[in-house]
Amino acid sequence: MEPSMREPLVRKTSSSYRTFPESAGKRLDKEYLRSLHNKRLYLAVFAAVLGNFSFGFALVYPSPVIPALEAHPSPALRLDQHTASWFGSVFTLGAAAGGLSAMLFNDRLGRKLSIMFSALPSAVGYALMAGAQGIGMLLLGRVLTGYAGGVTSASIPVYISEISHPGVRGMLGACPQIMAVLGSLVLYALGKYLGLVLDWRWLAIAGEVPVLAMIVLLCFMPNSPRFLLSQEKDDEALRSLCWLRGTGTDYAREYEQIKDSVRKQSRRVSCAEIKDPFVYKPILIAVGMRFLQQLSGVTCVLVYLQSIFKKTSVILKPEYDAALVGLVRLFSVAIAAVSMDKAGRKILLFVSAGVMLVSNLTMGLYIHFVPASQNGTIANKTLVSSANLPAEPTNYITLIPLLATMFFIMGYAMGWGPITWLLMSEILPLKARGVASGLCVVVSWLTAFTLTQFFLRVVEAFGLEVPFLFFAVICAGNILFTGCCVPETKGRSLEQIEAFFRTGRRSFMR
Repeated sequence: MEPSMREPLVRKTSSSYRTFPESAGKRLDKEYLRSLHNKRLYLAVFAAVLGNFSFGFALVYPSPVIPALEAHPSPALRLDQHTASWFGSVFTLGAAAGGLSAMLFNDRLGRKLSIMFSALPSAVGYALMAGAQGIGMLLLGRVLTGYAGGVTSASIPVYISEISHPGVRGMLGACPQIMAVLGSLVLYALGKYLGLVLDWRWLAIAGEVPVLAMIVLLCFMPNSPRFLLSQEKDDEALRSLCWLRGTGTDYAREYEQIKDSVRKQSRRVSCAEIKDPFVYKPILIAVGMRFLQQLSGVTCVLVYLQSIFKKTSVILKPEYDAALVGLVRLFSVAIAAVSMDKAGRKILLFVSAGVMLVSNLTMGLYIHFVPASQNGTIANKTLVSSANLPAEPTNYITLIPLLATMFFIMGYAMGWGPITWLLMSEILPLKARGVASGLCVVVSWLTAFTLTQFFLRVVEAFGLEVPFLFFAVICAGNILFTGCCVPETKGRSLEQIEAFFRTGRRSFMR
């Protein structure tokens, strides 16, 4: 007979609750975590996040390709301003569709098989772009690679969270962001240094490499123990956890904790259960964080980065500025990875939102107050058209937009970039984790698509400073949202986090 949810937690309860505030249990947990062998866990995470590397590669693929296609001798492949815009943005629509599919795949196929499934549309998409004979094939290739990215965005964080343990879950939860940034930087490097000697089609062929490596490695990796238990595959779940933790560890105790938590839940969330705060509160928090993350302007800044630098006439060339910002982003995500399990999630979210707020405010005020003759801003011109304008004479004051953008990306990468994905996989209840993670991805990419489409129109109608001031207001809202709604999950097992939302007892999170 299960203990009542209203009864205080005592030492007589089942072993699944020994990780709660009992001091002896805490000591045992620390000893257990120190005894674990993480090499196989790291290998499984590496195999999964190769999907994020491919995602980052595909996301910025248009950056070096659009200029080549705008000057292509064949009319069938030559891009104009309208088709170039769709070539860049249609990826997000594919990603939203992938998120919708992940709502089904995560619970039907499992986390690992969902990631492996994404390799099919990704490989076909790259093949279409590599062999494109017309704009239609290019756009279809972008949609398919975006679709694959949407599936992996919803599946990889959940897979990593469910196979990890509290001692390293924060660090490993930042790995998807790190690999996505690495994929973008590799694409920039290949486009800049190999684009001089290789045709743009070879960039698409290069994108096939991480996809193939991912699917081969994942064939040898286990599925999530929590998913296997939810499918009543107890023996396979035990073997999976044994492989991940090491045979010489007390993995059986962790297995019993996970099993007890899974058995307390029905296999699938019903419509009636949506009204339960245990279900809807973490879903609203996760969806809200994804929505606010995109409203902070990060996708617009990354997509139009070189155009923004061109418009503000920074001293360095726009392509070098973009590479510099990419390196700052990589460095900042690495900082988040090593500090997330020490400093905690909430403090990094506060710092992240504060840095983004100051950076966006600085950018908006700079564009508004610095005369056009100094910052190169030309009113009522779109960013796309300004890319063809001659650069204004350089001025050292134009370092301000470069520094502001670097700090914005640094702030984002230290908190609201990786932590929103990590918290999504941590706080969602197991019974709704597959569906809700897909919903988060859909909301995220539809918001990104809407912003990237309206960004140019707002700039044309009101000037470049208006979007940045809007982003600053959103970042202030991010601070309030973090303080009022986001729980601290550092060092907590997924079972503890679920118990917190189920009972509302903050003692479970201490």
